[in-house]
Amino acid sequence: TKTVAQVDTYHGVEVADPYRWLEQDVREAPEVAAWVAAENAVTFDYLGRIPERAAIRERLAALWNYERVSVPFRAAGRTFFVRNDGLQNQAVLWVQDSLATPPRVLLDPNGWSADGTVALAGLAPDHGGRRLAYGVAEAGSDWNTWRVLDIETGELLPDELKWIKFSGASWTPDDRGFFYSRYPEPEPGTAYQGLQLNQYLCYHRLGTPQADDLVVFERPDHPDWAVDSVVTEDGRYLLIFVFSAATGDRNDVYVRDLTEPYAGARQLLGGFAHEYGFVGSDGPHLFFLTDREAPRRRLVAIDLRHPEPEAWRELIPQAKGTLESVSWVGRLFIATYLEDATSRVRLFDRNGQHVRDLALGGLGSVSGFPGRGDDTETFYAFTSFTEPGVIYRYDLATGESREYHRTRLAFDPASAAVEQVFFTSKDGTRVPMFLVHRKGLERDGSHPTLLYGYGGFNVSLTPFFSVTLAVWLEMGGVLAIPNLRGGGEYGEEWHRAGTKLAKQNTFDDFIAAAEWLVANRITRPERLAIQGGSNGGLLVGAAMTQRPDLFAVALPQVGVMDMLRFHRFTAGQFWVDDYGSADDPEEFRVLRSYSP
Repeated sequence: TKTVAQVDTYHGVEVADPYRWLEQDVREAPEVAAWVAAENAVTFDYLGRIPERAAIRERLAALWNYERVSVPFRAAGRTFFVRNDGLQNQAVLWVQDSLATPPRVLLDPNGWSADGTVALAGLAPDHGGRRLAYGVAEAGSDWNTWRVLDIETGELLPDELKWIKFSGASWTPDDRGFFYSRYPEPEPGTAYQGLQLNQYLCYHRLGTPQADDLVVFERPDHPDWAVDSVVTEDGRYLLIFVFSAATGDRNDVYVRDLTEPYAGARQLLGGFAHEYGFVGSDGPHLFFLTDREAPRRRLVAIDLRHPEPEAWRELIPQAKGTLESVSWVGRLFIATYLEDATSRVRLFDRNGQHVRDLALGGLGSVSGFPGRGDDTETFYAFTSFTEPGVIYRYDLATGESREYHRTRLAFDPASAAVEQVFFTSKDGTRVPMFLVHRKGLERDGSHPTLLYGYGGFNVSLTPFFSVTLAVWLEMGGVLAIPNLRGGGEYGEEWHRAGTKLAKQNTFDDFIAAAEWLVANRITRPERLAIQGGSNGGLLVGAAMTQRPDLFAVALPQVGVMDMLRFHRFTAGQFWVDDYGSADDPEEFRVLRSYSP
């Protein structure tokens, strides 16, 4: 590979960067495109010579051909869900006008492009259930174009909104328009490489051009701030959430009374010191999930008439498990906890009194519980390493769960075993790890094992189902998933213990997991592969350079690999809160020590 004489100086230290030329956009640099094509040719030539490849491909294709359905949600009596019938490139949006009528296709992205890479990237039906705002993404890009559809007739309205990224749509109560966040149009050639700066909040009125949209909130004095919004269920308040590139998930909140046309947005929660996730509202009372004075999170009620912290009411206090999410549905709080990286669900009334627990089917993950404060039922999904997914209708009054949809495929879950073990990391920290394998596993060190990790950005790795995992198990493979520091499995303290100057803890945990697998005769280094994507790609890159003797195969997928320059491109500035920045002398020293 060609090298260039590129040397940068950081705090008096010279650092060579001979492959800088590969940072050019592959869509615009023929030399880079040719290099990528040549590398791909080498890769596929190697993969093509694997004797088992054809059989693996055939088995994967057979298993992948199964129906997948999302958790439904309702709006104005209509029920919406996305469905993939098996091998479709993109899931299709369906709508059911009532539970007594059959569902019909509302949007099918599979017809939007010849190669099947144009996808549905967000949707928001209006309050009356008449129109749908939805986003379109091309070829995996974060950039979205939003359109509006008449749900009854299927007519596409002329509204088209561009340069949207990391935004939803929140309708006003009159359904005449919605709020959304956008960026300025990028300079030519910078759309896929330049930093995302100066995001601002707009109001779009249906039937008008985007150029006429009203700017509702912007802070050009803080170009690194990002903004999102939601309108409360009663339509009275617009809540504006502001995030700083330097503070990650810790956000500020502004509120605007939509019944007062000349009122501006006032700051409700400031300082970028804590997370504030909006759960719902009841008149002037706003419910927030927060880590303020609770690293494993709690639920508080804030009265807009007396918003000072000393007047907050704690509805659900911090518990032993991490409070992952709360839904406000049917005047009940449905709280989902993580306890040793598995889901537990508890229900509380409007005053925070415990009502009941939701029984689940073992070690698994729960998602869903959409709805409004006045609904009588909701939907949720349960999945695990051996359960592809079951969706339930849940009666909020009786607590009864009724099966709504069960995913079925030609895989025998009874042949697999799932266990959770705990190992000790380099500094003595106790770390959990899931092991998935065929029943009757002999601990003789012979088993091909895939060690998968992430460990960052407060993201929790919980049980999931994967077709590739099913085939891996059928072939005698073992899957190991450790819950590394940097993730969110045990709250903010666990997250912070794997960030910035402490990032090496994440890699130490991963390496300790591999050592445990070898010491306990699950596998041996020559039979051990490691895999991770994005932040997990960095994890694999660091682990394979620090301990190349411990792994036979490394699969770093779309990893953050240049830790000295990542913050200069696209959304990289928003990763500084986890990684730190080479602009800081001490953080530079640590980043350079592990940058792959």
